[in-house]
Amino acid sequence: MPPMTKPDSSTLAPQPGLPTTSRWHDRKGLVQIGLLAALLLAPLVAYFLGHVYYVNLASRVTLIAMAAVGLNLAIGYGGMVSFGHAAYFGLGGYVAGISAYHAFDFTPVFSWPIAIPGSDSMLLIGLAAMVLCGLLALAIGAISLRTSGVYFIMITLAFAQMIYYFANSWPTYGGEDGLPIYLRNSLPVVDTNNALTFFLICFGGLLLALALTSRLMKSRFGAALTMARLNDTRLATAGIAPYPIRLVAFVISAMITGLAGALYADLNGFVSPTMLSWHMSGELMVIVILGGVGRLYGPLAGAILFVMMETLLGGLTEYWQLFLGLVLLFVVLFAKHGVMGWLAGRERDE
Repeated sequence: MPPMTKPDSSTLAPQPGLPTTSRWHDRKGLVQIGLLAALLLAPLVAYFLGHVYYVNLASRVTLIAMAAVGLNLAIGYGGMVSFGHAAYFGLGGYVAGISAYHAFDFTPVFSWPIAIPGSDSMLLIGLAAMVLCGLLALAIGAISLRTSGVYFIMITLAFAQMIYYFANSWPTYGGEDGLPIYLRNSLPVVDTNNALTFFLICFGGLLLALALTSRLMKSRFGAALTMARLNDTRLATAGIAPYPIRLVAFVISAMITGLAGALYADLNGFVSPTMLSWHMSGELMVIVILGGVGRLYGPLAGAILFVMMETLLGGLTEYWQLFLGLVLLFVVLFAKHGVMGWLAGRERDE
């Protein structure tokens, strides 16, 4: 038996390039916790100081970030550059608005083949918004995912614009003037009309969207989706068809965005065709790019930056989007990993 030797101290030393701390103690983890803490603490302080406007502003940041999380799943992780995600955002808003409208005047949403009454239950409306957005995305994705590149972009935009013009010419629900929501939809036990309570509901929805995306991307499905983005031929060679993987991711992406749209309409007490327009799709895409494409917390960082610029610069000049364009140009040219790349550094697997 060979004599026991003392381990070489060099083998116990940290090796270059290997992580030496846990995920929650590295730079990226601290930045992520910092973003969530800032988003949570700012409205709490504002509420107790009596500034309800800033609480509602934080709710808006949260819901836009949530919608962008859905888009980021398609663009950042799946490589599907959708320019029509406003269709799901707006559809979610119209589900909330139409349901509240019929609940207010006690008329059914549909009377044939079965009577479906209106509802002011936030849980039912959120579920309905997700299901309908999922079905719409299934139909759109089944067609658009058979193409790629600019053709995919234009098909998703075309479908979104068709839905926009349909809502614009639908007089029953306000047409181009939109539809007011007189009473905010409700949840058991809690008072959703309270600004802080509603913010916490939105914040919980954002956390669930982030957790779902993180879980998906750490699973085998996430690995297949990543390979479909990087090299779909190699994925097909491994016996996995890229098309259904992309389609499932596209549907999940739309469902997340649709839920954000339903809550956004509730926040504003109003839904209109502007939620369906290509401008909304563009805003969501800008937010994803600003925060960092394919970064889990990129949509949150991008939403915070976007709304801050809109609020602060918009109060000084009506041309605030000029400065937004300059910032976006800087990010595209010099900080391709967005705000998260600048704050937290590049991912180790990039």
